[in-house]
Amino acid sequence: MTDGSVVVLAHGLGGSSDLPIPYTYALIGAAWALTFTFAVVAFAWRRPRFDPDKAGRALPPWVTTVVDAPATRWVLAGAGLLFAAWVAMAALFGTSDGNPLPGVFYVLMWVGLVAASLAIGPIWRAVSPVRTAYRLLRLARLPAGRGYPRSLGYWPAAFGLFAFVWLELASPDPGSLGAIKLWLWVYIVVTLTGAIVCGVKWFGRADPFEVYSVVASRFSPLRRNPHSGRIEIGNPFDHLPSLPIRPGTVTLLAVLLGSTAFDSFSAMPGWRNFVDRQTESATAATMLRTAGLGVFIAVVVVTFWFAARATGGVDGRTRRELPGVMAHSLIPIVLGYMFAHYLSYLIERGQQTVIDLADPLGRGWNLLGLGNVEVNYVLSLHPSVLATIKVCCVVGGHVAGVVAAHDRALKVLPTGYQLTGQLAMMLVMVGYTFTGLYLLFGG
Repeated sequence: MTDGSVVVLAHGLGGSSDLPIPYTYALIGAAWALTFTFAVVAFAWRRPRFDPDKAGRALPPWVTTVVDAPATRWVLAGAGLLFAAWVAMAALFGTSDGNPLPGVFYVLMWVGLVAASLAIGPIWRAVSPVRTAYRLLRLARLPAGRGYPRSLGYWPAAFGLFAFVWLELASPDPGSLGAIKLWLWVYIVVTLTGAIVCGVKWFGRADPFEVYSVVASRFSPLRRNPHSGRIEIGNPFDHLPSLPIRPGTVTLLAVLLGSTAFDSFSAMPGWRNFVDRQTESATAATMLRTAGLGVFIAVVVVTFWFAARATGGVDGRTRRELPGVMAHSLIPIVLGYMFAHYLSYLIERGQQTVIDLADPLGRGWNLLGLGNVEVNYVLSLHPSVLATIKVCCVVGGHVAGVVAAHDRALKVLPTGYQLTGQLAMMLVMVGYTFTGLYLLFGG
């Protein structure tokens, strides 16, 4: 950005670009991360403190009553279905110029879903139009399905999330309305068919957006008491270990973290020039970007897997289970880097999406008076504030991840290995943070 102008990115849709963070900010953030990691490992508590069964402060009973009321559930489900119909109208009958579909898909359903789930819990369960369609089919006497195979775990959701980030970061034309519509049609057919065959558990295991929402919600201060079912507010670190441990959990989180890192990396001039030099066609460029995306995800999987298993004093079965047991510690790192990379994207391109939704067919509508509103580039026009927020998000996510990993290590590792057994994990987390700061600095 120069002289206050706004640069437009080819990032699935137009939006304000983030300036790379200054070199000094990156160094300060790296020093904080390294210092805090050493302090936690050397001087922090020696007994585990976080427990998913620990009760928080219960909210008034009427809050749980209202949230669980069938009327509330149907109102939210109906709102989600109507919103989906509104966006579908824009996708099918709107013009390509100013169409809200890309903004809804890449901003609201990707970054906005994380923010909402972190604030109030797994909201996608309540508003998912596909889940609502399945509920309506069940009311029409549709059979309940044969059950979800335990061995599948989160693998379908991990594949679905990879399909999303591939479309955004590696496909030939991520901003194409046709490509987005095709992706959504496949998502609807696969998700609804899977639920019909496997039952309602399919949504919580295989729907990429619902699983994504559940992952983000595990660091929310709002939760349900595991015994009474009442909604309460408590320590997010107590809520974090409640993430279910299923096959594919580590890969799922690696897709989220690795794809965001690749997004920063792919914006670097060196990578773009390399792709341009090595490829002569759109297909070759797509294959090269796909390979790069896969490498970033694989690096996260491999490094985390080895770091979690790099301890002594445990038997073979426990060692195999350690990556899944420690996987929840990646969630704060994923969230921190997600907001560091996409916060201005959410706030600024999100405004444009809402404005476009007020006139979905490009006919001059001015619903709710939003048609004449202009986007306020509040973060892009204040680069120092934006850089500070970026560093704080990355370092804050690192700190939270280190704290969560340290506490879980104290709980699962035997005496005598509780310090040495977590050193590899701490080093890997420092590596993630330094890499994130470097990519944000160089992007």
